[in-house]
Amino acid sequence: MAGRTQPLLAGVVTALVGFASSFTVVLAGLRAVGATDAQAASGLLAVCVASGISAVWLGLRHRIPMSVAWSTPGAALLVATGPVPGGWPVAVGAFLVSGVLIVAAGLFPALGRAVAAIPRPIAGAMLAGVLLPLCTAPVRALVEVPRLAAPVVLAWLLLHRFARRWAVPGALVVAVAAIALTAPVAGLGGARLLPAVELTAPAWSVSAMVGLALPLFLVTMAAQNVPGMAVLVGYGYRPPFGAALRATGLTSLAAAPAGGHAVNLAAITAALAAGPDAHPDPDRRWIASVTAGTGLALLGLGAGAATALIALAPPVLIEAVAGLALLGALATALTSALAEPAAREAAVVTFVVTASGVTLLGVGGAFWGLVAGGLMLLLFRRRSDDPAASQPAPPEPATAPEPATAPEPATAPEPVAASLRPAPVGSDSPAGAASPRGARVGGD
Repeated sequence: MAGRTQPLLAGVVTALVGFASSFTVVLAGLRAVGATDAQAASGLLAVCVASGISAVWLGLRHRIPMSVAWSTPGAALLVATGPVPGGWPVAVGAFLVSGVLIVAAGLFPALGRAVAAIPRPIAGAMLAGVLLPLCTAPVRALVEVPRLAAPVVLAWLLLHRFARRWAVPGALVVAVAAIALTAPVAGLGGARLLPAVELTAPAWSVSAMVGLALPLFLVTMAAQNVPGMAVLVGYGYRPPFGAALRATGLTSLAAAPAGGHAVNLAAITAALAAGPDAHPDPDRRWIASVTAGTGLALLGLGAGAATALIALAPPVLIEAVAGLALLGALATALTSALAEPAAREAAVVTFVVTASGVTLLGVGGAFWGLVAGGLMLLLFRRRSDDPAASQPAPPEPATAPEPATAPEPATAPEPVAASLRPAPVGSDSPAGAASPRGARVGGD
């Protein structure tokens, strides 16, 4: 009996942790680009249901624990982007274009390879710049609303020390309790607590396509889909990447008119369903991902109540909870950005430009960060390839010898999907270089 219930329980935990850890990021992002509270609730419901449908389909079809979630870095990108010229309909149009690009990456291997060719330091630095504004919110909340923020941060610290998996959900529970104790008694009286779909006719603009749709696609691919595949490969699976991209891209398209920004393979919670805690038998762990998908879709039914409750809180408190949820992602992104000495300057330039939040020609900082970092990388690579630069410098006067230190290797920046070589990223062929013996093969 324990063997039968273990993957079901793992799936329930995966859904609860995934939802509670970052739904505040989704609501903050949708509201930042112009959604009303009702439209933000609709968007949260849409990505929950779309994620659930994708996870159930992929798990039943391929018998692999392919967990699916909304794009948390994509939602953070929305916060960093802020109001879009043209308002909410233009943001919905950008969501649709991003979904089309994800489907195209699953259909055409060349597009997937192009995304994977982005140097890892540049991709990591752009993500870090996107996450930074939200990750500073806990500090601002402690200054602006200390009575509300201090218990939240303290709960997060204690749980992070003793039960890390539940740190953010626990902080969220404390935040909800603080809101309930301080909000007006009649605050929820006129709120819509039942889920409702708010459809929006999309609109398009060139600036939104370049400044929102393209960065949303790149962040979702580089920070969610590729790491999600790497987690599965690390546990011995050989999942069909193309099929996963097509499924999540199509559900993203379906969710966009209702306000859903993007659906992708889970990266943060993927190990909860794919690891040995889900089931000792790797061939039974797909039950956990299917259960998690079903649970996430059901949790989406509470989107209206969650949005109504969040609306009663000071915005900085909600951003603080979201920032706590993203601190681990920020640490990973910074580590990736600074890991390769040859690309550190370019990564720092990408990070600074992205984090600045500048808008030029109607295009946000994430795009300009990629451009600036790419140009910086090309400049330094060209200088290193210049024969004149490689000539030895004239000898300097003799000085007392200094202790010898090993020079850092000046290696070429590694692509974002280097861990998934040698298979093309956009194909349905195995994503791992050399899969462990006994790996499960997922057909397309």
